Amino acid sequence: MPSDGQPGILLGSSLPLNSQEGQPEKRTRVTFKVLYCGVCHSDLHMVKNDWGTSTYPLVPGHEIVGVVKEVGSKVQKFKVGDKVGVGCIIGACDSCDNCSNNLENYCKEMVLTYSDKYYDGTTTYGGYSDIMVANEHYVVLIPDQLSLEACAPLLCAGITVYSPLRFYELDKPGMQLGVVGLGGLGHVAVKFATAMGVKVTVISTSPKKKQEALEHLGAHSFLVSSDQDQMQAAQGTLDGIIDTVSAVHPLLPLIGLLKSHGKLIMVGAPEKPLELPVFPLIMGRKIVGGSAIGGMKETQEMIDFAAKHNISAEIEVIPIDYVNTAMERLVKADVRYRFVIDIGNTLNSNC
Repeated sequence: MPSDGQPGILLGSSLPLNSQEGQPEKRTRVTFKVLYCGVCHSDLHMVKNDWGTSTYPLVPGHEIVGVVKEVGSKVQKFKVGDKVGVGCIIGACDSCDNCSNNLENYCKEMVLTYSDKYYDGTTTYGGYSDIMVANEHYVVLIPDQLSLEACAPLLCAGITVYSPLRFYELDKPGMQLGVVGLGGLGHVAVKFATAMGVKVTVISTSPKKKQEALEHLGAHSFLVSSDQDQMQAAQGTLDGIIDTVSAVHPLLPLIGLLKSHGKLIMVGAPEKPLELPVFPLIMGRKIVGGSAIGGMKETQEMIDFAAKHNISAEIEVIPIDYVNTAMERLVKADVRYRFVIDIGNTLNSNC
């Protein structure tokens, strides 16, 4: 059924991950009842077609958790009753160099969980629906220690910040890390980094978030990015920065915070290109890099790490009929820090 105010958007009514023709081969399918689905900022971008890639009708949602109801005859990793999740991808070629190295997220034939085309040309649909179907390779097991609703955002926000921490070696105890933006991605970046023994400085435009960052999330220090004195005093103090901001913003002040050989890693996706000053990079042999979600092996590793260290997202649980209001609030950054839809209790299968 189309949602009010967002033409062409569907709220799923028994909508599987793919149409029946486009589902994975039956013997490797995992079918699960969706209980919760996070609302990612990229859902908003896709709803508005900000990136020019949206396919309508569109069923958003790629932070999906639930309970297995059926498995195919060749499924080995899951059984009925398991708690499982699906993140941003549900397919890849399985044969390229990226896939061979557990980097399905960089496969040129990667299939996104929604608003993409499956291999037979059918459209993929996301987690704002009650039943999901996926190949077992693209499903992760959720440990019992984790709350389903609070771990749902980890399947996108969590892996998006965990992967660059590991790959760029910003995970060493005692390192000094900056996290730009204290939102859906930023707050879990703080949690993961501090659990790794890293000393975290939150860099934010909002002074109001200082107490939250230091006292609740465990950050070691806080910088207001618009305060020139604070930013100047912190010049050359950080080994790395994870930049989670999806709005256009200046990079020069952030590069200035890095030590020589420091790394500025972009994980936010602004709608317009950012200006990159080269001279400050040359003068410190600094690096600007990027990272997008993670492969399936690393996603499972991230979930297991979260369970071991009791890491989950800070969430606001909402009913399915609140989604449009949640999207409006998301535009205003009016959420602490992630909306999660209670699919299991509020999606009317007859809508």
